[in-house]
Amino acid sequence: MGGCAGSRRRLSDSEGEETVPEPRLPLLDRQSAHWKNAVGFWLLGLCNNFSYVVMLSAAHDILSHERTSGNQSHVDPSPTPIPDNSSSRFDCNSVSTAAVLLADILPTLVIKLLAPLGLHLLPYSPRVLVSGICAAGSFVLVAFSHSVGTSLCGVVLASISSGLGEVTFLSLTAFYPRAVISWWSSGTGGAGLLGALSYLGLTQAGLSPQHTLLSMLGVPAVLLASYFLLLTSPEPQDPGGEEEAESAARQPLIGTEAPESKPGSSSSLSFQERWTVFKGLLWYIVPLVVVYFAEYFINQGLFELLFFRNTSLSHAQQYRWYQMLYQAGVFASRSSLRCCQIRFTWALALLQCLNLVFLLADVWFGFLPSIYLVFLIVLYEGLLGGAAYVNTFHNIALETSDEHREFAMAATCISDTLGISLSGLLALPLHDFLCQLS
Repeated sequence: MGGCAGSRRRLSDSEGEETVPEPRLPLLDRQSAHWKNAVGFWLLGLCNNFSYVVMLSAAHDILSHERTSGNQSHVDPSPTPIPDNSSSRFDCNSVSTAAVLLADILPTLVIKLLAPLGLHLLPYSPRVLVSGICAAGSFVLVAFSHSVGTSLCGVVLASISSGLGEVTFLSLTAFYPRAVISWWSSGTGGAGLLGALSYLGLTQAGLSPQHTLLSMLGVPAVLLASYFLLLTSPEPQDPGGEEEAESAARQPLIGTEAPESKPGSSSSLSFQERWTVFKGLLWYIVPLVVVYFAEYFINQGLFELLFFRNTSLSHAQQYRWYQMLYQAGVFASRSSLRCCQIRFTWALALLQCLNLVFLLADVWFGFLPSIYLVFLIVLYEGLLGGAAYVNTFHNIALETSDEHREFAMAATCISDTLGISLSGLLALPLHDFLCQLS
């Protein structure tokens, strides 16, 4: 692999020590390994978040409609089927969309809280297998659900799959060239866009929600195939090229560079070392929490209240467009690392908070004349969120030592989930308060 080309081994003999370069892989083999890992991590990002995105749509779809048969083919695929209530200023649904969000995020939060305490030390292969099985189980359970409880169990399985997978694969990036972080992030952004589009497109084409979910069982299979068949074996990595110069120009966040690391090597870290690393990571964790809190407060607390009556789009269609434009922005910015790198992610957190304040003011005062202005803001919101995610993990990969990187990746991935969970908890009472006033 390309990352191993610059490594050295030392031989001792009677005349002293001699530095001998290790054999380089043939150029074609290194290029093949590079693209296998790049495509592999993109597919892992896509497949890992796919069930989570679909469940935000499909589970709520099932919860909002009484299923009378397993072949209902014309259910509105919008994540928030909101009844027409012309007497209400906001056209409020009886339950905020934040309720469904919490069911899909709290199990992930528990998993990510456990990760720094030792969950990330478990072998990778069993974790990947459990993640794939849970994703498949979520599709099957929700597809055949006839009750609210069963549907929520399916949503929980999707959340477990997504949370366990993110902890696992972000930790795994520590043992591959740093470029795979960009590919992973792009894949997760693609999951949001393709997940929403696929569910919407298949149901609009006449496929029942049940059959639509069952048709997605191939996604967990692709996840398992990408990990077990596509990725090459992890080896000690040399950043190489431009990233080597950039990394050398930066002061390491924690510790010094270790000569090499292997999966599971962070198991040797003491509790004091982990705490020291975690404190150093707060410079990146806190702004990412703030970014995700602000954007999901907008998405789950304000989207359904940003209702325009002076347009041909129904309320459900307006909400659907908000979600689609947000996901498009996330996908674009998570795929932009090679074009634009941002070190000071606090700036992104500030800009996202300004978005929240501006849109909250519009919900209260209703001063925006056109929905198309909101469309632009929502697209911009997604760009900020995606940029914060990919640049946070890229910066951590550059600024942590090899021996700490696996733990650092696992610990930092709690940031987005914590922000989303806090936003969901606050969006519920806000929804009820505003709807009572209207």
